[in-house]
Amino acid sequence: MFILMLVIFVLGYTAIALEHPLKIDKTASALMIGSLTWVVYIMGSSDILGLGFSRAWEAFKLTLPANALSNPIETAKHIQHFIVHKEILHHLGEISQILFFLLGAMTIVEIVDQYQGFKVITDKIKTTDKVKLLWILSFLTFFMSAALDNLTTTIVLVALIRKLIADKQTRWFYASMVVLAANAGGAWSPIGDVTTIMLWIGGQVTAANIIAMVVFPSLVTMIIPVFLLSFTMKGDVERPVSDNNGQNDFTSPKERLFILILGVSALLFVPVFKTLTHLPPYMGMLLGLSVLWMVTEVMARGKSAEDQRKRSVVAILSKVDVPTVLFFLGILSAVASLQSAGHLDLLAGFLDEELGNIYLINSAIGVLSAIVDNVPLVAGAMGMYEIADPAIIATLPAAEAAYMSHFLVDGTFWELLAFTAGTGGSILIIGSAAGVAAMGMEKIDFIWYFKNISYLALIGYVAGIVAFYLQDIILHG
Repeated sequence: MFILMLVIFVLGYTAIALEHPLKIDKTASALMIGSLTWVVYIMGSSDILGLGFSRAWEAFKLTLPANALSNPIETAKHIQHFIVHKEILHHLGEISQILFFLLGAMTIVEIVDQYQGFKVITDKIKTTDKVKLLWILSFLTFFMSAALDNLTTTIVLVALIRKLIADKQTRWFYASMVVLAANAGGAWSPIGDVTTIMLWIGGQVTAANIIAMVVFPSLVTMIIPVFLLSFTMKGDVERPVSDNNGQNDFTSPKERLFILILGVSALLFVPVFKTLTHLPPYMGMLLGLSVLWMVTEVMARGKSAEDQRKRSVVAILSKVDVPTVLFFLGILSAVASLQSAGHLDLLAGFLDEELGNIYLINSAIGVLSAIVDNVPLVAGAMGMYEIADPAIIATLPAAEAAYMSHFLVDGTFWELLAFTAGTGGSILIIGSAAGVAAMGMEKIDFIWYFKNISYLALIGYVAGIVAFYLQDIILHG
């Protein structure tokens, strides 16, 4: 059953990759593996947990009374309770935070789009030159994702690209490069990527240091693919033909600017909200959405019935891409089952034993994050390696002390982990939340991304690791 869970995941992943040849929507495949892996898990739970690979189960057993597992019937009850009432609810809570965050961000973007708020920005971008536009959007994404986060920034920029580029294939290129830039920009900011947030909150890194040490390799990771793509992109982009037809002319320039500022402020408010309240980011996102919703309701007062319909957030909600949200649900549920059963812990242990070098371990984690979610991978690494104690390191032999120093607060291991886990997901389109969002919004084909973008992302990823290594040598010798 332990192996069957992995087989189901691999087959489902393959179905997602071959979505277009199979003519089966990727969301259906994701939901299936998200359900079946848990079904197999609970049906073979005794055998699976008996292998001893699940850290969560081992920790749960310590909370049970003495001799609680001596009776097979009682053991089965405790196992069922562990999976149904502990693990599923635990993972559902984490997954729900992401889904509600995504729903809130996508709704805010749709409201701004309905009010033609993005027209304020697109009117300022005059160039149609493909290369110039690529550099402008990449740098804009890189720094926006550090201030917001890579998922929100991708949603905003993909919506913006729709207003700038008419051709679908060309839009795919730009949306894909937005994913690369968003993941690179989020890696060096303590609020830019969920894995960096985890390390920041966990105490492995400090805000100022992660910015100082990771911004340069992240910039290299973003610039190299853009630089290489600049040689192949020729000509100008074709702007989409305005399709107003009287449908969006209910907004004035002042209203567009106001809604744009209010929408962006709602997004920027999220990290501030989290810092002040320590509540999950999705709550800040939903609070911002509620304010924007109320303001648009007030703005609709006194308007004609037709204008009120156009301004209605209830109507705008019908445009939100629900299949993308369900795709997230399926993928994250499947990965959660592998984490609960112990597959990911087993993988993390294998990396530690077989590689034994912080650069190789982190590089492998980054590549793996393109296949499975980077959150459980980073969580596994944080669980495997404790923050080193300077007093203990001082008592160790020189060689061992030098290695253990990488695990101090703001140590090289943690900095590199933030970088690789944040940027490695760009190698595949479904390797990051930003990639999944872009894939859903623009219907980017998995195989197309693999053929046209993955090699660029891999080159940038390797270049970033080299840049980090050289930087580390220069600064620390």
